[in-house]
Amino acid sequence: MFEEQRPRLFGVAYRMLGSAVEAEDVVQDAFLRWHKADRVEVPAAWLTKVVTNLCLNRLASARVTRERYVGAWLPEPVLTAGGVLGPLETVEQRDLVSLGFLVVLERLSPPERAVFVLREAFGHPHREIAEILDVDEAHSRQLHSRARKHIAETRRRFAADQGQHRRIVDRFLAATLDGDMAGLERLLADDVVSWADGGGTTTAARRPIVGKTKVLRYLLGFHARPEATLVAAEVAEVNGQPAALVRFGDGLAAVFAPEIQDGLVVALRLVVSPAKLAYADTQAK
Repeated sequence: MFEEQRPRLFGVAYRMLGSAVEAEDVVQDAFLRWHKADRVEVPAAWLTKVVTNLCLNRLASARVTRERYVGAWLPEPVLTAGGVLGPLETVEQRDLVSLGFLVVLERLSPPERAVFVLREAFGHPHREIAEILDVDEAHSRQLHSRARKHIAETRRRFAADQGQHRRIVDRFLAATLDGDMAGLERLLADDVVSWADGGGTTTAARRPIVGKTKVLRYLLGFHARPEATLVAAEVAEVNGQPAALVRFGDGLAAVFAPEIQDGLVVALRLVVSPAKLAYADTQAK
């Protein structure tokens, strides 16, 4: 019975934490508690409550850690074509697991994030959410309302055409690897912003790079590196959206996740931290 629930529990934990490795740890911890528990009348509800509260405990300590994080913090990318995060059949489902959206969720308080994930991603009614969080139903609704307001204030909506998104990412990847300045200029929006997560262990810009000229110079720097001719690259579905996977030797070296609006790259998230890439690297092998 636990194995039947495992994919959903992992999906809840990942959306809460933005870390696949931590989500696996939480699910394993929930399994140990399940194994030791006496008779559970409603296993799915019991396990959801356990996982949610384990995530809330981790989020409380994670805020201190992330305040000391070197450079930009980005979620761990996950290859989602295999359904590891559950069905991503609609625009809304894909958007709710995108790297950009998970960054926005970081702005919420842990209880707001829990309510939002359980309500928006998994469709739990407020009555069930209130029981999971040990609050009354009115408070659950209030947390949900606050979460939606915070997200609306900070989140831009992006075009939903997956086919066009894939074609632009293909062109973006080819232009970056070829050092095609003209091609990149045509793809980048004037106000494009690039974030890079190296975790302090890999060379990466520690502050956002803003504007077409600066982002263009930054991307062309990859082509100029000696190892650029030795990399292999492909486009795959990452967190519900097309993204570029760059390999060096046997390992995953980078994930480029562009956000597209009106046919242009308006935001770029680059994950190069080996720790952040470990889960996706394992998936890809």
